[in-house]
Amino acid sequence: MINFQPFSGVVTMIDNFSIGLNNEAGCYKIISVDDGYGATVNFVVAPTTYFVDHAMVAVGDRVTGYYDANAPVPLIYPPQFRALVMVRDTAYQNVKVDHFNRRLESSDGTLKLNISPTTRILLENGQAFTGSPANRNLIVVYGASTRSIPAQTTPTSIIVMC
Repeated sequence: MINFQPFSGVVTMIDNFSIGLNNEAGCYKIISVDDGYGATVNFVVAPTTYFVDHAMVAVGDRVTGYYDANAPVPLIYPPQFRALVMVRDTAYQNVKVDHFNRRLESSDGTLKLNISPTTRILLENGQAFTGSPANRNLIVVYGASTRSIPAQTTPTSIIVMC
């Protein structure tokens, strides 16, 4: 099971990243993110990395990158993680990437989803998802939430990670 972990900060550098295969130049990027408290992470962004709202990220943008904390990583500084999902942070929009159980509660127990008829449920390719989002890895985009434990929200959109 994927253990989604976020790292948030400001993009300080974007550059091409070579993985050593022929004709891959420009297909992979490395995005350096500084959290403002002395921690820096380099995210390796592959063609399969999902960008919420298909946002274009630039140096100076505040972003959150999600990576698999269970995946092996090279022991270098700054740490280098393969980005699974990237979010350009915007006001009044929250994003949660996690596994949601049959009751649509996140694996860390901090968020419960209340799906409404206006909630868009999509696949990563933008097509409508017609199954149940329960027991799946989801990218949840939402606005306000309650202050309860777990917080409850009605998402504006859910992206199902198949």
